[in-house]
Amino acid sequence: MDATTLLTTQSMTVSEFRCDAGPNDMPFAECRTGHSIAYVRSGSFGCRCRAGFFELVAGSMLIGAPGEEYTCTHEHVSGDVCLSFFLGEDLVETLGGRREAWHVGATPPLPELMVLGELAQSAADGNSDLGLDEVGQILAARFVDVVSGKARKHTTPTTRDRRRAVEAALWIDDNSRAEVDLEQAARQAGLSPFHFLRLFSSVLGVTPHQYLVRSRLRHAARLLTDDDIAVTDIAYDVGFGDLSNFVRTFHRAAGVSPTKFRQASRGKRKILQEQLALN
Repeated sequence: MDATTLLTTQSMTVSEFRCDAGPNDMPFAECRTGHSIAYVRSGSFGCRCRAGFFELVAGSMLIGAPGEEYTCTHEHVSGDVCLSFFLGEDLVETLGGRREAWHVGATPPLPELMVLGELAQSAADGNSDLGLDEVGQILAARFVDVVSGKARKHTTPTTRDRRRAVEAALWIDDNSRAEVDLEQAARQAGLSPFHFLRLFSSVLGVTPHQYLVRSRLRHAARLLTDDDIAVTDIAYDVGFGDLSNFVRTFHRAAGVSPTKFRQASRGKRKILQEQLALN
């Protein structure tokens, strides 16, 4: 089995697992040391645990709990790919819900969880302006709500809450050129990452990572308009890790490439006219 770690924070580790085991391979057992959610992206496998035996297919989720043993088999097809979220105890406590939820063993392909699993994969692939840590927390909270059968209460932000969210947004904007993750921003607000994510999104209508990406895009647009700095230099200067990600994200937001945006800002109206015609 090949494992690739995609994200490591204090609250969560996210890894991709690719297994090529087949019907002729011996089943293998493993014991969980913490809580986890593994979203099956493709393939199929069987799993036996204390909760029973489950056949998991694309869209299913394998749920891990501390001390539980899981034996996986591949009786029908060869291989599977899973996106796995390993959750810290503080996050599990913050999520609340019934502790029994973490002992269900697995879930079938449930639409309210599948769509978040695919959203997480999109974030992992760099095709979303949501952070992988954000989607992981949203997915974990949704799992707890669905299995517990109880919707999470909506609370109206207080004046103090709104101030916290605004001050956090200002801090993110000031530091958008640096690597900023959910936990760093939450510490600035004096909240747990999960509560900060809920508060920030409720008050400002975007997640912290979405605001971070949009701050970078705003700074980039200003530099493209005002200066003769190379597009590559702008990408790194505003905080993007690589040029291709910057070009793809900017095009998704503006409808044109950074180069064409710069040309349009300098009087080439045909570019903007073509864009308006497309929209």
